[in-house]
Amino acid sequence: MATQRSPGREPAQDGPQAPVPASMRRLLGEVRACTLCAAHLPLGPRPVLQVHPAARILVVGQAPGIKVHAAGIPFHDASGERLREWMGVDRSVFYDARRIALLPMGFCYPGRGRGGDLPPRPECAATWRARLLATMPDIRLTILLGQYALAWHLPGQAGATLTQTVQDWRAHWPRLLPMPHPSPRNNLWLRRNPWFEREIVPQLRKRVQDLLGGFVPDSRSGRDAASTRSG
Repeated sequence: MATQRSPGREPAQDGPQAPVPASMRRLLGEVRACTLCAAHLPLGPRPVLQVHPAARILVVGQAPGIKVHAAGIPFHDASGERLREWMGVDRSVFYDARRIALLPMGFCYPGRGRGGDLPPRPECAATWRARLLATMPDIRLTILLGQYALAWHLPGQAGATLTQTVQDWRAHWPRLLPMPHPSPRNNLWLRRNPWFEREIVPQLRKRVQDLLGGFVPDSRSGRDAASTRSG
């Protein structure tokens, strides 16, 4: 069982905060209080995610980087800028949980290794992922960013390499889309594989527009709505 941690920083806010059912509030409270990986986290637990039962698009990253950890806002970095460009959305749409859920494979910053950030802690997905996904029945498109997302959401179906899996994107379309992570660390991959931005990104933008085009925003202010961000 996850244990209670001492009070820390409050979740950062960015964009409209949508009302959520009491059951999801309780679950998010459990996630925020989780300390399962605390001994392995150099900066301590600070889960960063965005969920809502009305979300139609799910973005699956790997784990927060140090900038996201500091801000408490998913994709609050160069990766997020590129991802929003790929999707054809601005920050107001991207950070509206009623439209887009942001659920990485690990919710807390895992620290640095010799080649970059460490992998997401495996305890996170094992403990929380299925429970949170079950609260979002209206997801119509899941965007899988990188190898850890592919391994969990496409078990036994991914190609031998990430490139092969992305090239075979039509096998999972339109409900799932395997993609490289938008991190600047993948600039070389993008230069070597120009077909990705030429062929796949336009299809992604069209699909996002089709799913979100008829959305009617809630007229209530953010002060009256519940936060679905955890930080």
